[in-house]
Amino acid sequence: MKDTIPTAKTASRRPEPAARGGRPRRRKLTFDRVTFFLAFLGVPLAIFVIFVLIPFGQAIFWAMTDWRGFSPDYNFVGFDNFTKMFQDDVFLKALRNVALLAVFVPLVTLTLALGVAVAITLGGPSKGPVRGIRGASFYRIVSFFPYVVPAIIVGLIWAQMYDPNAGLLNGVLTGLGLDRFETFAWLGEKATAMPSLMFVIVWGLVGFYAVLFIAAIKGVPAELYEAARIDGAGRLRTTVSITLPAIRDSVQTAYIYLGIAALDAFVYVQAMLPNGGPDNSTLTISQRLFNVAFAKQQFGYATAMGVVLAVVTLVFAALVFLVNRLTGGGEGESKRKAPGSKARRAAAEGGAG
Repeated sequence: MKDTIPTAKTASRRPEPAARGGRPRRRKLTFDRVTFFLAFLGVPLAIFVIFVLIPFGQAIFWAMTDWRGFSPDYNFVGFDNFTKMFQDDVFLKALRNVALLAVFVPLVTLTLALGVAVAITLGGPSKGPVRGIRGASFYRIVSFFPYVVPAIIVGLIWAQMYDPNAGLLNGVLTGLGLDRFETFAWLGEKATAMPSLMFVIVWGLVGFYAVLFIAAIKGVPAELYEAARIDGAGRLRTTVSITLPAIRDSVQTAYIYLGIAALDAFVYVQAMLPNGGPDNSTLTISQRLFNVAFAKQQFGYATAMGVVLAVVTLVFAALVFLVNRLTGGGEGESKRKAPGSKARRAAAEGGAG
């Protein structure tokens, strides 16, 4: 009888129970497995169905009625509310406004947040171990502070700072010799109302995402940065080639959250521009929905706007995932890394043999 010498490969391999036809047998449903799935899958799924899917289905139903909101009587009108909505010039303008916010607010906020995070974590001395700048904790606290303040207070504070007669901004600019800003209405001019609103939203959110990126960069192995430094890569090259690919998933998640916040932006707009700004230049869908529901008592029509806003949000998130996948992120990136890992395993097995 020929002796066989076990190798690392055969020793680590678990015997798989085989059924008829060579297929592995299915595991039996034991009490532990059933309770595990009920606790960690059944309960969250039930909560999701009760508090997300069912209310959304109810919203679709009420969007097809002429419900007034404070009466049990209503008539089913089908898709008339949606037809009316897309013939409403005010709603279409609000849709264009939220599209602008969804494009520019995440882009500017994440760019600034990433710059702050890289400067704090990797902006230290160019010699020796890779480390952040001196006093990094202080800068993290300072950058995070605006996010701690509630959004409604941020909006009210900046509304006072933008005041054309007694605002701090005009006072500073006038003190610097720019007399044309003495009574300039930042929120009253169509050309400056939307940029002023975007600035406040970015100012209020950039600190949180800077801290988020700092935590993500801390998880990147220091050996990668040290190897890049030995190869002569500068800070910009290191950021583009190492930092961004390593925290790609964090950037994607942050972009989705910021896009959802920008598509809503109700608190900031309502605090600074409750009437939608000059010529509705800053009106958002949520603000239009609020006015239609509570000022005109057209809750069916307002619910239809809410359904459209939810669909636009889902489409935005899907586009972010699609762009990330097409540009090499997600599963595509892991598939490109798979051959290399297989080669390393083969080499290790060969060396063991």
